[in-house]
Amino acid sequence: MIESVEMELAGRTLSIETGRVAQQADGAVVVRYGDTVVLVTAVIDEKSTRPGIDFLPLRVDFEEKMYAVGKIPGSFFRREGRPGEDATLTARKIDHCIRPLFPQNLRCEVQVIATPLSVSADDSHDVASLIGASAALGISPIPFAGPVVAVEVGQTGDELEINPSFERLGESPLDLLVATTPAGIIMIELEASQVPEETLARALGAAQEACQPVLELLNEFCERVGKSKGEYPMFVVPEEISRLVAEKAEDRVVAAIKQADRERLWNDVDAIKSDLTEELAEEYPDCQLEVNESVEALLKKNVRRLILEEDFRADGRGLTDVRPLSSEVGFLPRAHGSGLFSRGETQVMTIATLGAIRDQQLVRTLQEPEDFKRFMHHYNFPPYCTGEARPLRGAGRREIGHGALAEKALVRMIPDEVEFPYTIRLVSEVMESNGSTSMASVCGSTLALMDAGVPIRAPVAGISIGLIQEGADRYKLLTDIQGLEDFKGDMDFKVAGTRTGVTAIQLDTKLPGLPLELLVAALEQAKVARNEILDDMLSVLPRPRQALSPYAPRIFTVTVDKEKIGMVIGPGGKMIRKIEEECDVDIDIEDDGTVYIIAHDAEGADHAKQLISDLVRDVEVGEVFTGKVVKTMPFGAFCEIAPGKEGLIHISQLAWDHTERTEDVVKVGDEVKVKVVEVDPSGKVRLSRKALLPRPDGGRRGEGEERGEGGRGAGSRPYFRNKRRH
Repeated sequence: MIESVEMELAGRTLSIETGRVAQQADGAVVVRYGDTVVLVTAVIDEKSTRPGIDFLPLRVDFEEKMYAVGKIPGSFFRREGRPGEDATLTARKIDHCIRPLFPQNLRCEVQVIATPLSVSADDSHDVASLIGASAALGISPIPFAGPVVAVEVGQTGDELEINPSFERLGESPLDLLVATTPAGIIMIELEASQVPEETLARALGAAQEACQPVLELLNEFCERVGKSKGEYPMFVVPEEISRLVAEKAEDRVVAAIKQADRERLWNDVDAIKSDLTEELAEEYPDCQLEVNESVEALLKKNVRRLILEEDFRADGRGLTDVRPLSSEVGFLPRAHGSGLFSRGETQVMTIATLGAIRDQQLVRTLQEPEDFKRFMHHYNFPPYCTGEARPLRGAGRREIGHGALAEKALVRMIPDEVEFPYTIRLVSEVMESNGSTSMASVCGSTLALMDAGVPIRAPVAGISIGLIQEGADRYKLLTDIQGLEDFKGDMDFKVAGTRTGVTAIQLDTKLPGLPLELLVAALEQAKVARNEILDDMLSVLPRPRQALSPYAPRIFTVTVDKEKIGMVIGPGGKMIRKIEEECDVDIDIEDDGTVYIIAHDAEGADHAKQLISDLVRDVEVGEVFTGKVVKTMPFGAFCEIAPGKEGLIHISQLAWDHTERTEDVVKVGDEVKVKVVEVDPSGKVRLSRKALLPRPDGGRRGEGEERGEGGRGAGSRPYFRNKRRH
């Protein structure tokens, strides 16, 4: 039976329906928001329990389907391939929202798939997919402590707008996605233009308020059509093993935490696990997983207790202290720009490369079927950064997500194409990892951009704020969390920005929701740390370099009339290739008539600019050129006076003496000095060679002779014209 609910959300109808399609899934809903329609399914496989794993095997997929926007995929096979970056990021957003709401000791495979069937640029598929995931899980037998819903927030002037269109969101100083549960805010994604913390607090409050009616709708829907929650295998450590591990190992675990050395801490923890597994093996065979879980639980308990009760952090810092900072630029001599940023045991090297407009990345997404990116940030996390040895693979979801977050933090600080006509690629290589490498990538990227001479609007730094919370009112915020505090803590609140305001946020939490007041306090704590990091970065390089690297290309611009673009390109690209070869440059032309000349030296660029200017400018009567004869005919010679621009020297205009054959005076390849004597309305140019030669009798040229009126030879006698008439 088909069941549905609906409501108005930000001026559009939101409806959630089940019972029509995909009924073999444990939970399936079709969410309609305006003209955007998304199918979301949830399935649990209780037979797929994998022995030995210590995490919840949840997978979230977002399947981009180009038919949703009436497009045929552009690939060779004309079908969708691996998910694009946009699809991966949407899947990660859903994952971040729903993962904290599962029992963490569930070990059955759970899969959520969001399939957009129809997508409108006015109605967010992210919002529809997140709501759909919550609804599909909520009506399924899968254990899930929902609901969770999301809205987007934009800004026009001082007014905040809930779920604006894609176009309006792109024009807004902030692009904010907020997910909430009845317990509070559970996920934040933000890209912004140096927005003050006060404005963000107001936007978060507006988002939370807008989510409340949708939470009520989901509760109503799940209560009415939801299935009873099932009983599934859960990983539980026997109470006896937990008690024995606590008795034998708690003091050793506390001692390991307090030694303030990361490597020794983890070595000691591994030794504790190994010793206890061996000690308990006789009474409890095959107890390694249970012992490991118990030791990790002890570690978590004591890390949190020491912070809450004693303000003690494992590395000895105060709660608001940033780890030791180090910033370097110009680390790589041949790179266009490089920055090396270290914060404690987290270190990132970012390399900046400047390219031509033709190096832009073609991007196809559902909301923008075809677009070009001239600023890219890529993030790599090689195994050596954590002291591991494992095979190298392509970028995974984590690498894509971290790279996109740093790109968000920087993209609105990049100068526009008119001011800086380069394509910019940043690559952040993680050298060491112990907490928040994505925010270190932001810092390294700012250094690399300034080292490359990119005139960024303002330098950007990033920091992560952590949380340890026990109960509603007992919590501690931690500045610059390291890996241990991330794993055993409750929040990873990444905030990037300038001295003026915030440019990007990503919030992950293990709790079912966070109060707005706590997040506002975290924003202020992040601002203090961000300014401290900016002080260190700017002490090394206070502003972008004035000159580009000698190894970077030089790009010059020329603007031509749009109607004359074809003249620059020439038939089949012949003219543009000729200029590129002659001047040793590359040329890109935009539809608006902007011509980009990419060269490694100014001389070649200047020559190309002159050739293009000569090519498109209007020729005027009286101008003198030195041209090359390109073709001879019985009635005269065609002379190229500029690249792609030819004129006719009539046989009567070659010399003062009577000329029998054109070749008697000029041949193909000869350079001749000529004067423009006529440009007819169609643009045809008539030239004269003899107008620049002295008359044999030494007399003065007449006015008609100099102009070459009628296109005939200057000084031609009337009887010649009368004779031709007869």
